Amino acid sequence: MATIQQLVGRWRLVESKGFDEYMKEVGVGMALRKVGAMAKPDCVISSDGKNLTIKTESTLKTTQFSCNLGEKFEETTADGRKTETVCNFTDGVLVQHQEWDGKESTITRKLENGKLVVECIMNNVTCTRVCEKVE
Repeated sequence: MATIQQLVGRWRLVESKGFDEYMKEVGVGMALRKVGAMAKPDCVISSDGKNLTIKTESTLKTTQFSCNLGEKFEETTADGRKTETVCNFTDGVLVQHQEWDGKESTITRKLENGKLVVECIMNNVTCTRVCEKVE
């Protein structure tokens, strides 16, 4: 089972399935979905065991949030939503749960075969994105 320290580092997107469908389900407009689909972001994760920072960098936009695991905070997502979010690390999986306007989404990050597998789930729509470690 992975530790949170094994998720720390820079991860580059190498594979993505269902991202457009997920963004549509979340409520992202067509123009922003097209831009988002072109982005090949790096995800930079850092943690001291309690505090967590996730930075998503692309040539189009960079977003970042920091939080204490298990504590709710306000997150501004890359598409501009303001969500009430909580992150937990349980059984080797980093779980980010977002709520906004009566809606909710869950993003999980876990290691599989040395790669970071990110699943974004809303309602019955699931997006899977695979990242490889850069550094």
